[in-house]
Amino acid sequence: MISDAPSAPTEAYVWVWLPGAVTPVVAGRLAAEDGQLHFNYGRSYLDRPEAIPLYEPELPLRPGRLPLPAGLSMPGCLRDAAPDAWGRRVILNRLLGARGADADPVVLDELVYLLESGSDRVGALDFQASATIYRPRLGAGASLEQLLAAADLVQRGQVLPPELDAALLHGSSIGGARPKALIEDEGRKFVAKFSTAGDLYNVVKAEFIAMRLARLCGLDVAPVSLARAAGRDVLLVERFDRARTAAGWTRRPLVSALTLMGLDEMMARYASYAQLAEIIRRRFHDAPATLAELFGRLVFNVLCGNTDDHARNHAAFWDGSMLALTPAYDICPQPRSGNEASQAMMITDGRNLSRVATCLEAAPHFLLSQDRALAVVRDQVACITAHWDGVCAEAALPEIDRRTLWQRQFLNPDALIGLDGA
Repeated sequence: MISDAPSAPTEAYVWVWLPGAVTPVVAGRLAAEDGQLHFNYGRSYLDRPEAIPLYEPELPLRPGRLPLPAGLSMPGCLRDAAPDAWGRRVILNRLLGARGADADPVVLDELVYLLESGSDRVGALDFQASATIYRPRLGAGASLEQLLAAADLVQRGQVLPPELDAALLHGSSIGGARPKALIEDEGRKFVAKFSTAGDLYNVVKAEFIAMRLARLCGLDVAPVSLARAAGRDVLLVERFDRARTAAGWTRRPLVSALTLMGLDEMMARYASYAQLAEIIRRRFHDAPATLAELFGRLVFNVLCGNTDDHARNHAAFWDGSMLALTPAYDICPQPRSGNEASQAMMITDGRNLSRVATCLEAAPHFLLSQDRALAVVRDQVACITAHWDGVCAEAALPEIDRRTLWQRQFLNPDALIGLDGA
């Protein structure tokens, strides 16, 4: 533990972009108390006729300190806007320098991470020290080469020079464990994902291929493209939580599946597709179509070897009363030591074995007949097979990498065990 870490703040003010707005308003106060963070709305926000709950049932529009859901140390919808593993490494580097390389992330308080991370975070929230003055924490303009160099320094535990520190700060609020940054180009916003020195194969191109194939299979997937910087591949994922208007950028509120299920990271092992499907049936726009989409994503994750499908890798837009599934993101085939693998999120009845047969057993949760569920599997297998060579060529994936991914991550024979000829 590093003894001279910055002292922990005791409060932060939550600012929100209301639907269609290009500037934020203060929504309320997040305060530390007995090791927990409690939220209450400000009177000015409650008096706004256009005010919406930041998320219900967690933070209903009413005065006073709002109780925390059981087992949580802060409201889940606010935690969704906090930095994850990569963003915390950037902040540790920024505040502690070289000492941050070996620091446990808990050396800094949660409020520090909220107040030190960039303001262009996922969804429509930001955190400020002031309830009256909004000062965005934005990164300096930087090229992909500079951002990649900065990410490399953070991974090696080296101190960032000021110009690179400011550039990388911009992306410190984006979730996930892999190095990334935020960029804007020709009126569009992207998450730029970088490779790491420890990658066993070209993870950037593998994710591009999976995302492109998922879209070709008819799934709603965030658009992706590949770029080159400093002789290395960079994956660009277009953001779906931003919309450009004549007046400026608007932001779309969203919450993770972890929040939908009332869980935090310590309880994530209890998350399941079956539970998420039940929530969709009760609270989502166009539940039947959404359930079919989620089932398709589950099957594709199994068929492409994406076992990192944890509950923060599923999210929903929130309009103040109802939910809608966001486009899919972070569909990235994972390394496997053997043929058998398990999904990060349970599928049904406490089982998460990465097999299509497990998905088919869960089909009733998605209001799908066995025939329709089987048709989804057949169509995806046919689509992946038909488009494999074309998408690999689009990614300029070398032949040796194609052999590494084919029937190892993509269409691993173990995924098809137990289909009984179906």
